[in-house]
Amino acid sequence: MIGVSKLYCGTVEPSDPIRYGRMSGDLPPHLLQFSIDKMPVVVWNVTRACNLNCVHCYARSTEKTREDELSTPQAMTVIDDLADFGTPVILLSGGEPMMRPDLMDIAAYAVDKGLRVVISTNGTLIDRQKAEDLKNLGLSYVGVSLDGREEVHDRFRRKKGAFRDALKGIRNCQEAGIKVGLRFTMSSLNKGEIPSIFDLLEDMDIPRVCFYHLVYAGRGTELIDQDLSHEESRKAVDLIMDRTRDLHERGLPKEVLTVDNHADGPYIYLRMLRERNPGAEEALQLLKMNGGNSSGRGIGCISWDGSVYADQFWRHQSFGNVMEKPFSGIWTDLSDPLMARLKDKKRYVKGRCAGCRWLDICAGNFRVRAEAATGDLWAPDPACYLTDEEIA
Repeated sequence: MIGVSKLYCGTVEPSDPIRYGRMSGDLPPHLLQFSIDKMPVVVWNVTRACNLNCVHCYARSTEKTREDELSTPQAMTVIDDLADFGTPVILLSGGEPMMRPDLMDIAAYAVDKGLRVVISTNGTLIDRQKAEDLKNLGLSYVGVSLDGREEVHDRFRRKKGAFRDALKGIRNCQEAGIKVGLRFTMSSLNKGEIPSIFDLLEDMDIPRVCFYHLVYAGRGTELIDQDLSHEESRKAVDLIMDRTRDLHERGLPKEVLTVDNHADGPYIYLRMLRERNPGAEEALQLLKMNGGNSSGRGIGCISWDGSVYADQFWRHQSFGNVMEKPFSGIWTDLSDPLMARLKDKKRYVKGRCAGCRWLDICAGNFRVRAEAATGDLWAPDPACYLTDEEIA
């Protein structure tokens, strides 16, 4: 997760992480990427059921709830362990988490245990009452996924009306007083929609957006040939930076982040150097604090059946199941060679990654994407668009 607005526009002071102590339990959510202890944010796919059928769904969601999903009491036990372990945030996802009947109970219990709770949703099922319920239980944030304006979004979601229903969900959250943001996954099929997403931020007064690079997982593996080329990635990040700066200069600052490609960090820094941006060195220090990709270290995943993964995309390699061993025990057990290596993966990456000058602030980028594309999980991430000259 790369904070474009923080790095490029200086919306977060470099001293903030130090002032907050840089321990994840004390940091506000927008600074967790700078924590020093990297206690894992947990993405919890509470259900595989979904009312949509998105072309890029990493979880390969289905229409119906699976029988092997954790029960309510089992979910509460998981929350007890995560709270004791010091997990700073749990992100409830799916499928579509709003399709789980006991979602409110799970979220409320987590909040009561002191956890910060975020929901990742398609937004279509959040009516006014559900928005009020989410607000009343103390939810921290709702992220709504959009793929562009109406025609493009509905085509990605394979359901007519999905865009209009998502906007209704956003408005219902806003009226209830819940912080809501957008999530946008970039590909060659919707790269032209980036300006529309920025327009929507301004038109609807939405404070936050995350631009995700495509990860080859689930149904997303079928879009490998539709991933952005290296040149398209550079143009997309440049456009995101330009639009972020435009909002900032007009007194309409938004929190803008890119996700799932840590090449963005050095790319932003190098552009800041070319522009003689006075915040360049401060941005570099923040990138060093960030530490790059954190799969298996600062982020983890619990699936609907209790399986534990290094992140929400790496579903072919489970480290255990919370029904047999607590998440905290699984996460700290280094007897699994992959788990042990992920804790310090910079030592094992190969090729251009191994000799890259940015390795300390990228950490080798996404291993699951490298494995999906090459069969070797330690090979260079094919989505890294930095040139040989830029990494030398």
